[in-house]
Amino acid sequence: MSKRYIYGPVPSRRLGRSLGIDIIPHKICSYDCIYCQLGNTMDKTINRKTFYKPSLILDELNEFLEQNIEVDFITFSGSGEPTLNSDIGEMISQVKFISDIPTVVLTNGSLLWDENVRYELKEADIVVPSMDAVSGEVFEMINRPCKELEILKVLDGLRKFSESFQGKIYLEMMFVKGINDSEYEINKMREFIQKLRIDKIQLNTVVRPPCEKDSKPLNKEEMGNIKEMFRDSGSVETIAHFSAKIKTVYNIDVEKEVINLLKRRPCKLKEMSVSLGIHTNELIKYMTELESKNIIKSYVVDDSKDNYYKVF
Repeated sequence: MSKRYIYGPVPSRRLGRSLGIDIIPHKICSYDCIYCQLGNTMDKTINRKTFYKPSLILDELNEFLEQNIEVDFITFSGSGEPTLNSDIGEMISQVKFISDIPTVVLTNGSLLWDENVRYELKEADIVVPSMDAVSGEVFEMINRPCKELEILKVLDGLRKFSESFQGKIYLEMMFVKGINDSEYEINKMREFIQKLRIDKIQLNTVVRPPCEKDSKPLNKEEMGNIKEMFRDSGSVETIAHFSAKIKTVYNIDVEKEVINLLKRRPCKLKEMSVSLGIHTNELIKYMTELESKNIIKSYVVDDSKDNYYKVF
């Protein structure tokens, strides 16, 4: 089947076999995070609106579900910030109506101060908001938010959401070397987390090619030290896989197609997505695995914001 809005199921470090629903056009977001694997934000906004007819997305999902392919979670994500889609509440409700598969929303958490957004997420089983900083200066450096967004506003929204949401909350923190990994910033994060009702803390670092080449990852030992600092904050895990291999939902035929394409010429992620007919969010999983095997490599040409890939 031709898929425009859904992708996968893809192997997720957090969610097993995750079927993604992309409800935002490419790189429309409230942030322009320096580590984003999808490239720089093309339209930075906090204005919510309808992007696609919900019926089109749900028809495509229904067609997929009829194939009875094993899926652990249906995940609302996007090539930008999914809560910018003003129909997200309706779509979550409809998915819950047609399927018993748990629903997840991956969000940068920047719009949780909006009461409407908090209400629309209420039927999700799991929400995974991000929090990369609590200091204003660090927030500006790592997330590069819309001018309308201030750190205190974002943090207050996260606090209010944690108090009202009845499902599970997994708080993700992405660490970039030399940006938000200082002991001071981590302790400030820890203090803030004490105010939240969350089920799990998920620690991450840069493991896929970022939009800014100076965004460097922490190593396994450094991530372990940070995990130890959050030990008294509840359940905490490191989700950065470092050199771990993907064991599920990995299609060898897709891997071969990627390699054959890159043997002919280097390509950007978006070019490969169009050529192979595979959603960028799904394709990234394969690129990460192939890079970990030293079969392909990414590089930047002429200070371009987009990574090229080629076979070693």
